[in-house]
Amino acid sequence: MTNLNLIPAYPEIFLLIATSAILLIDMFLSDAKRHLTYVLSLATLGVCALLTLNQLLGGATSYIFNNMFVSDPVSDLLKFFSYLAVAATMVYSRQYVTDRGMVSGKLGGEFYVLALFSLLGQMVMISGNNFLILYLGLELMSLALYALIALRREHAQSTEAAMKYFVLGAMASGFLLYGISMLYGATGSLDLNEVARMAASRSLDRTVLVFGIVFVVAGLAFKLGVVPFHMWVPDVYQGAPTAVTLLLGGAPKLAAFVMCFRMLVEALFPLAADWQTMLTILAVLSILIGNLTAIMQTNIKRMLAYSTISQMGFVLLGLLSGFAGGNTTLMFAANAYSSAMLYTITYVLSTLGTFGMILLLSRSGFEAETIDDFKGLNQRSRWFAGIMLFLMFSLAGVPPFLGFWTKLGVLQAVVNTGQINLALFGVLFSLIGAFYYLRIVKVMYFDDPIDSSKIEARLDVRVVLSLNGAAVLVLGLMPNALMIICAEAIVKTLAS
Repeated sequence: MTNLNLIPAYPEIFLLIATSAILLIDMFLSDAKRHLTYVLSLATLGVCALLTLNQLLGGATSYIFNNMFVSDPVSDLLKFFSYLAVAATMVYSRQYVTDRGMVSGKLGGEFYVLALFSLLGQMVMISGNNFLILYLGLELMSLALYALIALRREHAQSTEAAMKYFVLGAMASGFLLYGISMLYGATGSLDLNEVARMAASRSLDRTVLVFGIVFVVAGLAFKLGVVPFHMWVPDVYQGAPTAVTLLLGGAPKLAAFVMCFRMLVEALFPLAADWQTMLTILAVLSILIGNLTAIMQTNIKRMLAYSTISQMGFVLLGLLSGFAGGNTTLMFAANAYSSAMLYTITYVLSTLGTFGMILLLSRSGFEAETIDDFKGLNQRSRWFAGIMLFLMFSLAGVPPFLGFWTKLGVLQAVVNTGQINLALFGVLFSLIGAFYYLRIVKVMYFDDPIDSSKIEARLDVRVVLSLNGAAVLVLGLMPNALMIICAEAIVKTLAS
């Protein structure tokens, strides 16, 4: 149905107004009162979560702005997880950004404001039902992230990382725009539903459509950070301030997944046979190169960057499994896409806690960036070592943690398509990839600490980090609830 009211866009409208207000308020705050910017940012995320949760519980699909903006179960669910991701990032990063002067002096509260504007871009991406709106959301998110990566202007490594990300991001945007222009030329529309209807007809020039898909997939692959468009990931992850790396590697992955879902599934599913082959190549290369390269890393941020490349390869495995031999039934597709969505959510939850631990071990004048910095963590704090163990086991796919069930779900979706060899490849490299995660566990529990100083953490960091670690275990012991929520969201969205 088409609504003339703005209720479906209330979270975006509120976030825009609140972020602008926080920016103005922050201008008049002294460094001693800068914590108010942090509190207001978290409060803003809380209100957005309530607005979105109200829509999610309603379960309805609404289109506004001439069908350019959609509020459906998938968008509402992933927006909610995006708020959680950004809120957790702010909690984990508070001490880090304060110690490095990223929220004081001339910089003020720009870290929090830019993080909220980046979130706004992600929300627009998640609810975009038009190629142009999706692109606008992508650019709003990216521009904020460019600025965040270079926020420490005196830090050469951060500036270099921002430049790399900006140049390569501009190139990827060019690919995406060129692909969109070809799809528009072939179909005469930017509306996803209309493009899907036109693509299903036999009257269009299929050659132009396929060329458009090639460029669109290339642009999307860059945003996911998969091979061969991965060259920015390790350098940006290592060069950016760790707090910004977490912003980059967390919530934006949820938005990137939805963008792939909107463009490839909702708009271009009639051409799934064409983009499925491309995704297969990208997934195989990402899982292969990501895992093998991660094994050789000594810098934990670079290791997690290559881990991300591999993990996004598994997300692509789920996305490409919604179509097989002409089987386009709703339940067949929903099983594959819900497994990919659950995998993305699980990856983000595990990544949040992992970088939260890195931020916790970092202190003023010291960056915890190497694997050796985790040596003997169990002797310094059994609690935090236990949390890190949970997170590493989840990322490695060790039962009974949530990561095991999500990997199993994706591999089952691949098997359902009849691609047994591809599923065996995924199993093999999951075992290989477990090595570098378990290496972290080994150094925490069996090596002597380099630094024996006591680990101190604020109460909010302790609480959120503990909940984060508990989530991957509890949801792993009782995975059905989250699986059902994701499956129902996909089914309702595809049926609307």
